[in-house]
Amino acid sequence: MTKTPHEALLRVAQAVRDNAYAPYSKFQVGAAILAADGNIYAGCNVENAAYPEGQCAEASAISAMVAGGSLEIKQICIVKKGSGKVAPCGGCRQKLNEFAASDIPIFVQGADGGLQSYTLGELLPLAFGKTHLEMDK
Repeated sequence: MTKTPHEALLRVAQAVRDNAYAPYSKFQVGAAILAADGNIYAGCNVENAAYPEGQCAEASAISAMVAGGSLEIKQICIVKKGSGKVAPCGGCRQKLNEFAASDIPIFVQGADGGLQSYTLGELLPLAFGKTHLEMDK
């Protein structure tokens, strides 16, 4: 299991975090995905005055990856401003599950600079996914 993120992943996540649109929560998050095609796709959170209409950084990065023509996540790095670390919300865990294996590393970093790593399976045990929707043939 990879214990450190792809070298550019952290830098890209940090850079895109600074573009986050978070005027209400002030909770700026950036995410960078290393896809199976070898490219890095980034996203930041984008809030909306109608709170449920915003988009998380992970979802934004997934959208960029799909728009770029890739459908498989190999690693993801998520960073935030402020103290503490951040982990994907429940909805983003499910979105990651759509495009990633349960053993992919998810790296998180807060303002202290320390990295923590989880696997998707640790964050979303007994996940519901594509295989549950396959019809018997």
